[in-house]
Amino acid sequence: MFLVDPSWLILAALLFVVGAIAMYTWEKVPMEYVSIGILALLMAFFYFFPVLGADNENLLQPTTILAGFANPALIAVMSLLVVGQGMVNTRALDQMAQSVFQSGAIHPVVAMVLSLVFVLAISAFLNNTPVVVIFIPIMQALAAKLNRSPSMVMMPLSFAAMLGGMTTLIGSSTNLLVSSSLIEMNQRPFSFFEFTVPGLVLAVIGLAYVIFIAPRLLTDRATLTKTLISESGKQFIAQITVLEDSKLVGEEAKAGIFPGLRDMTVRMILRGEHAELPPFDGFILRPGDVLIVAATRKALTDVLARGAGVLHTEHPGIETSDEEEAGEGDQILSEVMVTPASRLIGQNLEQIGFRYKFKSIVLGLQRRSRMIRARMTEIPLEAGDILLIQGATEDVESLRAHRDLLPMEWSASGLPSPKMARRANIIFFSVIALAALEIVPIVIAALLGAAAMIYSGVLNIRQAGRAIDRNLLLMVAASLALGATLQATGAAGFLAQSVIDVFGWSHPALVLSVFFLMVAMLSNVISNNACAVLFTPIAVNIAIGLGVDPVIFAVAVVFGANCSFATPVGYQTNLLVMGPGHYRFTDFIRAGLPLTIILWLVFSFFAPWYYGL
Repeated sequence: MFLVDPSWLILAALLFVVGAIAMYTWEKVPMEYVSIGILALLMAFFYFFPVLGADNENLLQPTTILAGFANPALIAVMSLLVVGQGMVNTRALDQMAQSVFQSGAIHPVVAMVLSLVFVLAISAFLNNTPVVVIFIPIMQALAAKLNRSPSMVMMPLSFAAMLGGMTTLIGSSTNLLVSSSLIEMNQRPFSFFEFTVPGLVLAVIGLAYVIFIAPRLLTDRATLTKTLISESGKQFIAQITVLEDSKLVGEEAKAGIFPGLRDMTVRMILRGEHAELPPFDGFILRPGDVLIVAATRKALTDVLARGAGVLHTEHPGIETSDEEEAGEGDQILSEVMVTPASRLIGQNLEQIGFRYKFKSIVLGLQRRSRMIRARMTEIPLEAGDILLIQGATEDVESLRAHRDLLPMEWSASGLPSPKMARRANIIFFSVIALAALEIVPIVIAALLGAAAMIYSGVLNIRQAGRAIDRNLLLMVAASLALGATLQATGAAGFLAQSVIDVFGWSHPALVLSVFFLMVAMLSNVISNNACAVLFTPIAVNIAIGLGVDPVIFAVAVVFGANCSFATPVGYQTNLLVMGPGHYRFTDFIRAGLPLTIILWLVFSFFAPWYYGL
């Protein structure tokens, strides 16, 4: 071990934080790899360069750095994910969702507003992700009734869920983590309704913006592309194999376009082991060529009708019966989304054996409006991917009951009535009651709820395990380790003093406002959970330095970290709606940044008055 000057340890801690933020933002390395790497480097570095306390013991021993895995807030978050998965699996919310949808018979606009209000309300008590998953097809159906593009309603859906998460302690994992960090710093933790009043003020004003202003700022993607391409502007990655008797054999590209594929964009051509990229001038198609194309649903349907080639099936060359032939029999096209807890995530279509497992053929894949140059069979699926599938009507309809895929073409009819829905509702509301009435700590209520979901038969142990987000688990553990590092080395106090030195001459309300804005901006770059854990020690130190209640600045962390509106990367629900809404990165800036600024201004004026600063 080597003893170094404490100022160098502060610098090292800050470099670790900056490096972690950079890696999480870069997104080139899987998030779980980054988290594991951070934990390993922290343990190794502070083993050789210890932070000595008053008794000459290392304040950052491996047990301290790894303590995040046993953090009560993290256990509560994971348990609540299991409870939420039970609600999704049993479709316990479907009856209420159907009632909201059926109100569209009176007026679809009323149904859409009621849907957003319901999402905001239920998100105060249930993890936001399953709520958004349930309502994505509902909002899509309502948009169709209004003859509007899904791009006008999907982002408001995500924003409404995030606003609801600001109102109670269990509304978001961020809230629980901030409260847990307060306990670790020997500060008073949040009560269940600690910030409900200011949270409701922000949520109501935010919802008004989401309903009346945000849709006017969003681009109608379908309308824009309708005039340029076809009836549906949504682009899918698809794969066409040129067979011996295909009409494409012998076609030569002219100005980079193949005459038989005028309505498609050819991204890549695979001939044996060779990959040909655009431009394709003079390239002549041969039997066996595999074309990776970007095409609309209508264009893919036309290819099926013309027999220009063969749209990819998972195992090319396998004989199909007459009933299975493309375009023949009772065949339909449908879009399905890969759910966040799906067992299909990380596997490609060949590994899944999609055709045999679901009795449907995948014709195309869309991923958050990104175009991918790769064999469709080689693309590992991710949460939020949209698959265009073809199959018999009954086979496609049967996917409504499947937990790994969510049909996007949803109606109020034909939804099953799960036997376990009543049990799931009883468990869910019991957890809320135990936590809200403070009969037991939240971690106990959540863990009891997760155990009840399993022992009552609502979930089996495998389904419960799938509900636990591995990325979230590792990232929060790594963030807690970084937070402990900031505190132990004195880096949190250094940053807090720097803020006080710059703004300390002013009123604490101004410092609170600037701090909120700083957290809100960073929450759009890295995960809101990581942002919350990293900024809570700084918030407490700033409050102590200013002589105000640390809870006030901790509340600013809660609200600021939940303001991940301006980018799709800060919050998972934004990523989930990116595909169905056909959004681009700039769409979130256009609609989300004004909402962040509005909430900042409202908080800056309301919070000082409410807390008596």
